[in-house]
Amino acid sequence: MGILEVKGVNKRFGGLQALGDVNLSVSENTVHAIIGPNGAGKSTLLNCLVGKLIPDTGSVMFNGQSVLGRKPFEINQMGISRVFQTPEIFGDLTVMENVMIPCFAKRDGAFRMHAIEGVQSEKDITEKALAMLEDLNMADKRHMHSASLSRGDKRRLEMAMCLVQEPKLLLLDEPTAGMARADTNNTIDLLKEIKEKRDITMCIIEHDMHVVFSLADRITVLAQGTPLVEDEPQNIKGNPKVREAYLGETA
Repeated sequence: MGILEVKGVNKRFGGLQALGDVNLSVSENTVHAIIGPNGAGKSTLLNCLVGKLIPDTGSVMFNGQSVLGRKPFEINQMGISRVFQTPEIFGDLTVMENVMIPCFAKRDGAFRMHAIEGVQSEKDITEKALAMLEDLNMADKRHMHSASLSRGDKRRLEMAMCLVQEPKLLLLDEPTAGMARADTNNTIDLLKEIKEKRDITMCIIEHDMHVVFSLADRITVLAQGTPLVEDEPQNIKGNPKVREAYLGETA
């Protein structure tokens, strides 16, 4: 059994079948990519994984617990963090302040500290945020306003905001979207480094096949909301079903 288990998930929007009987198992400490042509259901599936959408039928389990219907802070506290297509940062705050914020959650009308091991005071949060920035080579930018960062550094900052919560599962929604090739390659290197240093599982939705084949241990291909193929990267490239789904070719 994987750390993330999706079983029999179906989701319709009116007359549109967005997901049809999706089954997915993501093994712990791996990088699992979900790819597919536009309209394949990738974003819908990701939104089901973080509890943002509730499937019509089926289940989504993380470490044996259902994520369905949970609030965002509950998802975070389960050990799941998400990286969005456009970096979700606070542009009017400094880099350091951005990394400190995820250590708090708004519950019952007040901000309270997350249950993060070793964090019991604001001093602990400050030290933990600085250590995270040092780990991601951003400590020298801690006093900068985050709006002034490059696209690549904004992505790196968002990674720090996720990782400071010590997630077990990191969900990445097209993490290199809109980046120049140099920033894309830097992001690939960053994700490889994160994977090597941390006890973490990653699930990536990505259109850039250079990113997918550089990182993924296993790939699931969606077509029209249904899993078409799941295999190791070396077996995906030449698969005729994948070529047909992407290119309309029957090789």
